[in-house]
Amino acid sequence: MRGVAQAFCDVSARIAHAAKRSDRDPSDICLVAVSKGMPREVVNEAIAAGIEVFGENRVQEAVDKFSDQKGGCALHLIGSLQTNKVSKAVGFFDLIHSVDSIRLAEMISKEAVRRSIVQSVLVQVNVGDETTKGGVSVSDAPWLVEAMRQLSGLKLLGLMAIPPRVSDPESARPYFAALRKLGLSLGLYQFSIGMSGDFEVAVEEGATWVRIGTALFGLRG
Repeated sequence: MRGVAQAFCDVSARIAHAAKRSDRDPSDICLVAVSKGMPREVVNEAIAAGIEVFGENRVQEAVDKFSDQKGGCALHLIGSLQTNKVSKAVGFFDLIHSVDSIRLAEMISKEAVRRSIVQSVLVQVNVGDETTKGGVSVSDAPWLVEAMRQLSGLKLLGLMAIPPRVSDPESARPYFAALRKLGLSLGLYQFSIGMSGDFEVAVEEGATWVRIGTALFGLRG
């Protein structure tokens, strides 16, 4: 089994090649290592390998894993945020990817203001209009983006999406392209798209964050 360091090297090379194919600077793409289910020892191995940004799906797991020290790394919440976890998430995560309602946005902003900080966030868009996934609809996204821009406790950086599950990475391309088109129309230029099975296509379509778990850490038990 490959170690994390070798996997990181391989994934980084693939990101760089995809960036060059689309005439992009590889340094514009940030790898978010999805460390859900991984023990702190594996995270430490990843940090030693040079990985600087980690993504967690659940607030409490992240708190348990990273409370003692972040080890100089940045931490992103890439899973859905329940309203009863807002107070724990705000300020603990450097970036929250999954804001999909004005109620959640207002709660995050209120908590950030209370702490005298500004919380960086993304709007999650349900590009495939799937009832089983979170995210604001494509049609409602412009309204939500503009409403969030009025909240003083938030710094809105861009959009995030999880496309429908497909067997061929190329089948995800239209969803990535649609998200980028939507973002650009709203004056947003940063996009959290692409996972282990399709991140090269996502990079070609403008990803600025790719969320990589299996390709770095292997299948979870």
